[in-house]
Amino acid sequence: MVDYSRWKDIEISDDEDETHPNIDTPSLFRWRHQARVERMEEQEKKKAMVENKKKSIAQKLQESKVKLQQQDGNLDELKKCIEELEKEQERMRQEEEELRKKEKMAPWNVDTISKPGFAKTVINKSAINKKTDELSEEQKELNLRDFIKKYEKQLKQYGMMQKYDDSQKYLQENHHLVCEDTANYLVIWCIELEMQEKHDLMAHVAHQCICMQYILDISKQLDVDPRACVASFFQRIQEAEAEYKKQFLNEIEAFKERIRKRAQEKLQKLIEEQEEEERQARLGPGGLDPVEVFESLPEELQKCFEVRDIGMLQEAMSKLPPEEARRHLQRCVDSGLWVPDAKTAAAATSGSGVEENGSEAPDGEDPVYEEAKEKSETAKVEEEAKK
Repeated sequence: MVDYSRWKDIEISDDEDETHPNIDTPSLFRWRHQARVERMEEQEKKKAMVENKKKSIAQKLQESKVKLQQQDGNLDELKKCIEELEKEQERMRQEEEELRKKEKMAPWNVDTISKPGFAKTVINKSAINKKTDELSEEQKELNLRDFIKKYEKQLKQYGMMQKYDDSQKYLQENHHLVCEDTANYLVIWCIELEMQEKHDLMAHVAHQCICMQYILDISKQLDVDPRACVASFFQRIQEAEAEYKKQFLNEIEAFKERIRKRAQEKLQKLIEEQEEEERQARLGPGGLDPVEVFESLPEELQKCFEVRDIGMLQEAMSKLPPEEARRHLQRCVDSGLWVPDAKTAAAATSGSGVEENGSEAPDGEDPVYEEAKEKSETAKVEEEAKK
């Protein structure tokens, strides 16, 4: 025989009982339901209060018994305290039992007669995937920038979370973050952190990035919207077997290694770009780099430029073969290492090729080279005369 007595007293506030014509029936049902909800909340508060008191008394009782065993303090007072705590503990048990009886005797209602066994969310993914697939790379990049500009604060907040439960709750409350753009932003952030040498923070954000990537991968494997995979991923990662956890951690380590490599490449590129900018800034009028030209000069000429001695430079030039001296001098002018005097520069500008002393330089040659050449020829004549 089935006992139907349990369903005899069911409290229903929104049934079809007839009421007086002057009474607003929907309002009456609403008030009844509100009163019932308030009674249930009060009952829950009492249960919580009794439970907290039980825990507090049990802790105090344990501490007192330990002190008594160690004979720490006044033993008579400790014994008396233990007796009082045991009485209080018994009283809490009785109060808890009374609450349990009241709850059992209370009539069922729409809020207690059943509880959800499971929840399922079905999301139409076809429209979302179709939109994403049809976008060009340029449009995807623009969308990513807009996404970051709009949600960067929330993205950083997710990236800094440490507990799986907190991450799950946050993503379920902010389901717009469950997408490829979030994973892409976290990758960019990881690279920036590594370049700033914030290695520990990079490792933490990398963990959150892989969590998001796993959710997206599950979505692709099951062919469902990624937002529907959040709960299943976090449940699985917390209850996973050792092999799955090991695979997950290995994926994080591999990702961090890729981040380190990419950060190093970007740093190297920045250094090269900066060096190139500095090189372009110091190029001479002829488009040559003075540093490169200086390093290519013979050691004697380098010393002349280091001490800035024109006489010494002329002397060094005179010792070189004419073609080599002319080549070195021209490269020094093109790189800005050697700047002709104002009169010579003006003459060169006008195309007259007049030297400082007013005489014309053959083939537009620099006066320094001419003087060095003259000294070289004089030295050769003197040497031949000695012979």
